[in-house]
Amino acid sequence: MTVTLADVAARAQVSPATVSRVLNGNYPVAAATRDRVLRAVAELDYVVNGPASALAAATSDLVGILVHDVADPFFGVMASAIQAEIGGPGGRAGGERLAVVCNTGGSPERELTYLTLLQRQRAAAVVLTGAAMEDPEHQAAVAAKLRRLTEAETRVVLCGRPPVPDTGSVALPFGNRRGARELTEHLLGLGHRRIGYIAGPAERTTTRHRLEGHRAALSAAGVADDPARTVHAAYDRRAGHTAARALLDADPSLTAVVAANDTVALGVCAALRAAGRRVPEDVSVVGFDDLPFSEDVAPALTTVRLPLAEAGARAGRIAAGRETAPEEGVEEAAGVLVVRGSSGPVTTTR
Repeated sequence: MTVTLADVAARAQVSPATVSRVLNGNYPVAAATRDRVLRAVAELDYVVNGPASALAAATSDLVGILVHDVADPFFGVMASAIQAEIGGPGGRAGGERLAVVCNTGGSPERELTYLTLLQRQRAAAVVLTGAAMEDPEHQAAVAAKLRRLTEAETRVVLCGRPPVPDTGSVALPFGNRRGARELTEHLLGLGHRRIGYIAGPAERTTTRHRLEGHRAALSAAGVADDPARTVHAAYDRRAGHTAARALLDADPSLTAVVAANDTVALGVCAALRAAGRRVPEDVSVVGFDDLPFSEDVAPALTTVRLPLAEAGARAGRIAAGRETAPEEGVEEAAGVLVVRGSSGPVTTTR
């Protein structure tokens, strides 16, 4: 049932006019009263009407694209592909849709705020990219927001993100477990047994799924998973540099390092050079994602190529209503192992 302004007024024990004044901010209201109204708005998940142009139809021509870091090529490639598919003709009355990239900075609070704002604007579609947070409370809050969006006829697509059941959303998750397993199997096949692993932030689903794939490969090969050889770090170059130094300090005998992503792998390679280690002669380094720079660094990076542009384009078409969603609303986008110069066999001198 849709929550009305009168419902908020009843919860806050004020008049509807007072609720309107608080929400519009155009009339002075006592601080205690204002707090009571805002608390009622939050408790009831009341959505303020968007602009009048949006009220003329069930949805507006706005499409929101949520990313963790707009400066990260991982998200930039997807956002660009999504925007290219939804920005053309096809909006109401034959007009174009307005695509807005919402940079959360990895903040759960900002993610929820953007979802609320897009709901208020009666967005035609919302596309969420990248990993989800593992926190159960946040996951429940996101599920509730997605459910309200789809109930209001907003298309919701999760690109590179696990499905959220019973929300009416469409999910195109990446094959992170499988890709990570193949990456570690590649190193094992080259003779590596002392493998360091730099995982991403512990609270991200992508981190867990890739780590599970890595550990599955070790287990299948009968190689012990030494906890000291796994560290968590942010998905950036500086974190990769710091984490690599920590791994080498803990175990100088490492012959390979698996990085959380390609950007982290750059930091690992820099740390190894500073320590006088050659890549791959002394230590092999592998990444994940196959970002645009991965083929151009020296040595070129062995990695798992995710179909970032392809998945983004498909998410955009589904969001625009120009492509049918997969059966049951979920379809995994598999990665492909790409072997380049940064990985090599264990040498007798190691």
